[in-house]
Amino acid sequence: QQQQQQHQMHMQMQMQMQQQMQMGQMGQMGMMPAQPQQQAVQQPSGCARECQGIASILCQWLNILLVFVPLGILSPHFKWGCATTFACNFTAIVPLAGILGASTEALAAHTGQMIGGLLNATFGNAVEMIVTINAIKAGLVTVVQGSLLGSILSNLLLVLGMAFFAAGVRMKESTFNMTGASANTTCLSLASIALMLPTVYSHLPNTNPDDGLMISRISSIVIAVVYLLFLWFQLVTHADMFSAEEEEEETPMMSAGTAIGLLLAATCCVAVCSEYLVDSIEGVSEEYGLPKAFIGVILLPIVGNAAEHATAVTVAAKGKMDLALGVAIGSSTQIALFVVPFSVLAGWAFGKPMDLNFGTLNTSMITLSVIVVLSMVVDGQSNWLQGY
Repeated sequence: QQQQQQHQMHMQMQMQMQQQMQMGQMGQMGMMPAQPQQQAVQQPSGCARECQGIASILCQWLNILLVFVPLGILSPHFKWGCATTFACNFTAIVPLAGILGASTEALAAHTGQMIGGLLNATFGNAVEMIVTINAIKAGLVTVVQGSLLGSILSNLLLVLGMAFFAAGVRMKESTFNMTGASANTTCLSLASIALMLPTVYSHLPNTNPDDGLMISRISSIVIAVVYLLFLWFQLVTHADMFSAEEEEEETPMMSAGTAIGLLLAATCCVAVCSEYLVDSIEGVSEEYGLPKAFIGVILLPIVGNAAEHATAVTVAAKGKMDLALGVAIGSSTQIALFVVPFSVLAGWAFGKPMDLNFGTLNTSMITLSVIVVLSMVVDGQSNWLQGY
């Protein structure tokens, strides 16, 4: 009897195992639903994916510095001093720039590397334009010129060099679309010529400063139109020339709408902090003896271009050289062909003598930097030595 009971139990277990195997096979063939709950765990819903993407951007150690955002906004209202206001808002923009860069990289998964770089440059330079308007209203024309000069040079030399170096450390040779890079550097050459004309004119004998100012305004209108035509060329008529040759497909961490929302939110926060930052420049310069040229050429470009700095180096280390060049060189092109003429026209609107006469030394530095960058990108390859 015991042997018969054991035999029956063994037969029942075999029948159960056969039934489970048959159900699993039928579920794989689509004849019946197989474990819908497990599929939901393996493939999270849209809301869960958005939350995971936002958490991956916001849950970074650098975002601890976001505490300085409310401190920087409250500082002038509680009369904490110009130095405290300057330091708090300067520090607050650093993590916001990181969020801008990460959001742009998430958006580039939907748009492609070239468009993603253009969007990053646009959102990053929106900060530069806001700082420019506030400084021109305050009459800080020298600070504006120094800030624009420092932004162009830092993107062309520092950011691009660090991107080349970061990519060269990971890979022996990095390749990129030389058509897009060459087109951007050609536009930069045009911008350097536009800066030369008022500078050379001011050194001619018997010249009137008002005539030089009018030359700057006319030149600004011309190069701004050229930039709009370049965007049409890049995005519409010859978009295939600017696309990456072999662009790997990525799984987006979030939707394009969420990424754009993060970009807009971070840009608005940076705009508020940069306004308080500019308002404190005059007091910091007078109390601590910091030259306005140092603040304009060194400090403000670090703040205004922190997003481009972080994004270009990060994506270059991942091998996305088209996105890195779109950020670094594209940002310089946008500043030279759009932000600079925008500042001249804004000075015209506010009755301030903002012109394109940046000085002989500064104009020469921009021209030589463009020549160096053009020689680096003409072959479509880079290595760590070129970055250095």
